[in-house]
Formats: sequence, C-alpha cells, structure tokens
Amino acid sequence: MVLKNTVHFTHLMVSSDFGLGSNSILLFLSPAIGILLTVLFVKRVVKDDISHGVSQVLYAISRKSGLMKAHHMFSSVIASTLTIAFGGSVGAEAPIVLTGSAIGSNLGRWGRVTYKHRILLIGCGAAGAIAGIFKAPIAGIVFAVEVLMLDLTMASLIPLLLSASTASVISYFFLGKDVLFAFPLQEIFELRDLPFYLLLGIFTGFYSLYFTKASDQTEELLKRIQEPVARVISGGLILGVLIFLLPALYGEGYDTLKLMLNGRGNEIINESIFGKWDISTWLFPGVLLIILILKVIAMALTNAAGGIGGVFAPSLFTGGLSGLFFARSFNLLFGTQLPETHFVLVGMAGVMAGVMHAPLTGIFLIAEITGGYHLLTPLMITAAVSYITIHYFEPHSIYTKKLAVRGELMTHHKDKAVLSLMNVSSLIETNFKTVKPEFTLGEFVKVVAQSERNVFPVVDDENNYLGVVFINDIRNIIFDHSLYEKIYVRDLMFMPDVQVSPTDSMEDVALVFQRTSHYNLPVIDKGKYVGFVSRANVFSQYRKLLKEFSED
Repeated sequence: MVLKNTVHFTHLMVSSDFGLGSNSILLFLSPAIGILLTVLFVKRVVKDDISHGVSQVLYAISRKSGLMKAHHMFSSVIASTLTIAFGGSVGAEAPIVLTGSAIGSNLGRWGRVTYKHRILLIGCGAAGAIAGIFKAPIAGIVFAVEVLMLDLTMASLIPLLLSASTASVISYFFLGKDVLFAFPLQEIFELRDLPFYLLLGIFTGFYSLYFTKASDQTEELLKRIQEPVARVISGGLILGVLIFLLPALYGEGYDTLKLMLNGRGNEIINESIFGKWDISTWLFPGVLLIILILKVIAMALTNAAGGIGGVFAPSLFTGGLSGLFFARSFNLLFGTQLPETHFVLVGMAGVMAGVMHAPLTGIFLIAEITGGYHLLTPLMITAAVSYITIHYFEPHSIYTKKLAVRGELMTHHKDKAVLSLMNVSSLIETNFKTVKPEFTLGEFVKVVAQSERNVFPVVDDENNYLGVVFINDIRNIIFDHSLYEKIYVRDLMFMPDVQVSPTDSMEDVALVFQRTSHYNLPVIDKGKYVGFVSRANVFSQYRKLLKEFSED
C-alpha cells in the first residue's frame, strides 16, 4: 500500500510541478532523471545490489540460508519509487516481493527460528506482497509455492493463508475494490472460441521466449558500457526516446491495461506518433506489435541502466497487448467476433505463465482480478500451452535463468537445497592417526594398534599431505615380522585420485562420492592435511536435515 501510493503521488508531483505531460519534452528526460536518482540512492545510501528482486529472494534461499539484509525491508521501496514514478518501464511487484520477503527473513532472524521456519516466513512475506498489491490472496499463495518453490504442507499452508488474507483485507480496507484494476466479466465464455485460446497459448509462449531472450541480450549489451554515468545516460536517453514516441511504454502500464479492459484499446496510440493515423485497419495491430517488441527493450534498458523494478507488471502489460493483438488480427483477417477483453485477460495469464514459468499464478491472478472463474477453462488452456511452448526452448524462468547458469539455484531442487545447508568443515573427522613416510613397517604397526580407523594419512614434519595407507592393502604383510625393518611407509602409501577442500560445496563433495568408490575423502587445505570426510557421516547428516526440512 505504501509503495503503490508513493509511486502514484510522486508521479503526480513530478507531472504537475514540472509540467510532465504526454507532449512535454520532459517526457524525454524524465526516465533518465529517475534512473540517475535511483543509482545515486543505491550507490551512496544502500551500497548494495538490490536489482532483480525475485532473483534476490531465490538467491537468499539457495545460498544464504534464507538470511536477507535489513535494508531490503525499505531500500527497494524507495529505489523503485524513483524509477517508476519518473517513467521507468518496469513494475513494482518484484521490489515489494523483495521487501516482504526481507521482512519475513529478518523477523525469523530476530526470533532465532530454524531454517525451515525462516524460509516459511520469507514465503509469507512474498505471498502477502502479491496478495496485497493485487487483492488476490490465492495468487499470492500460489506465487510463493510456484515461484519460490515452498513446500505446500499443512504446517506451511496455514501461515501462508493468514499472511495472504491479511494483506488482501488491509489492501481492500485502505484502497477499496480497485487496487490496481478490476474487471467484472460482462460476457460469458463461448465454447467455440476454445481453439483460438489454444492458438493464443502458442503465440504467448513464443512471445515469452522473445521476452526472456530480448531482455537478457539488451541488459548484457548495455552493461558493456563500464562507466556507470555513461550507462545511465545512454540507457535513460534511449528509453526517453522510446517513451516520447510511444507513451504507452511509460511506467508500469496499468493505465494502458485499463483502457484495453474497458474496450478503449484504440486510445493506446492516440498520443503516440501514430495518433493521427487511421487505426481502423491493420495499422492498429501493427502498432501493437511494435509496442510488444519495444516494451521488453524498454524494461531491460531501465534495469540495465540502474533502475529498480521487476518483470511482473511488464509481463501483464505485454500479455494484455498480446491478447488484444491476437484477437484484433483474427477479427480483421477472418471476420471472427472474438471478445477482445477476454483475450486481453487470458493473454496476461499466458505471458505470465511463459515468462515466469508460473502457469498457476497467472491463472489464479486473472481469475481473482475478474472476480470469478468464468474464464477458468481458457485461462488453463492458454497458460498451460504457453508454458509447454517456452519450456521446450527455455527450461528456466526469467527469474531463475542466471542463477541456474551460475549453479546458484537450489530452490527448485530439494536435494541441492538440503546439501546447501551442509558444509565440509562441520563434517571433518580428525580421529585418524597420521604417520611419517620414513616410518618402518614395525613402527607403522604400533600406530595401527592405537588407532580406531583403518585409514592412515601420511604427512611430513610440516603437516603437508603426502598420501594415504589403507590397512586392507597391506593386510598380507602386516603380520610378517621379517619385513618390519625392511619396508617403509613410503613404500606402502599412495596418493588418492580425489581430495576435497574445506571450502568446497557439499554438492561437489556429494558428486565426488557418487562417481567414485571411496568411503573416505581426504580434506586438504592448501596442501596441508586437515582430516577426512566419510560417506557415512555425510549421509547421516543429510538424512537428519532432510527430516527437519520436510517434517510438518
């Protein structure tokens, strides 16, 4: 509620006090000013990376044991306000999800709760954020489960229900029914339109693929500019040109969505460079296609230049445009009477399902926005087909792709999530008797008599690791007294083909155990012997954490 009002009133202040209008030259400069203010705030005040909010939450769950810095509880609200109110072409949902998740994480840290409950509090914060901003409690819960990959057990469901319903009620109480946009359906779903919704799913799936690829490539291209000021100016000015030519690209785009839902889609291009043209023909779908292409670029420019915002609102915006473009094109081409408002709504679910890899979130969000489930069947078909289409080409969502490439995505793999809670240092066993290479077999036998283990690391006087001796390998000679003074440890030892470091991840250690037959792995730190990690101890700890992780 605070974020949406802050963005709204800041934009009113900027537009009224500084003469920012659709025909004002300030519309060209406004995005760059907002991004510059955001960068200054982040660099001088926050001094930390707060971009890509949902990805930050996933990274915290995967690599930080759910611990998030305290400044995340407010920094994204301020930064995204500066970006969006001045025209940055991004959404406020990802920053508020980061904020809500950070509140949950820090409540968990202050309350000294376990890892499992800290992750649940993060999910409750995210669910509350989505539920509050859209007045859609079911969508908030589904988002936490589908995107953050929380386990949906009875123990987790009740807190999620309480968080999402509370946020929705508060939003309804202070902001009324029309939180962002609400659209009560006037027309019923016609079964004859079902094949077109299937085709819309294919279309939104391929558009989602473009959305993901174009976003990544645009960000990478702009980030090649190493100088931050030059990057802000370049990205901001290009964004300003796009918005000046097509004002529909300004900000989150919810005003444009309202026009489409109210049957006034033609007004989208009234204030653009195409405003005086005849839009009763193929010109209108053509302009929609241009906006669809450029919206992704505008969003990526905003983020890459230093702005703070997410892809949630742009995916809804482009989804609505996709549905309108699809329906208008078919109506013009084949003379059909496809209901454009229905296709706007279903298209929103289709692009959300494809871009975020979250079909259920898209389905329930649009169902709650429309106040019922009259469009449930087309929503399910379009969202499912869109997800299947993009998943064939791109297995990761826009939130998880970069994390997956860097090997930092654990939330979508329970095995990796449990392993991420373990570390090599806590599993090192040090009750192995060391021997020197110059020891005779007789001296070695005396050490064996005092040891509880059948593995003996060989070290020099400076504790440098030289190799290992296994009892099983020398069992045939260990009782031959005639060899006690003739054979030395250096003749018996060998260097194992694998070893691990105290800083290695447990996922790497588990992979070593998996591909080898070893039951014990030497732990070496910069050449120095530290101890051993045993397969049995790792498995025992893994099972213990898995039980804690999964139990209700």
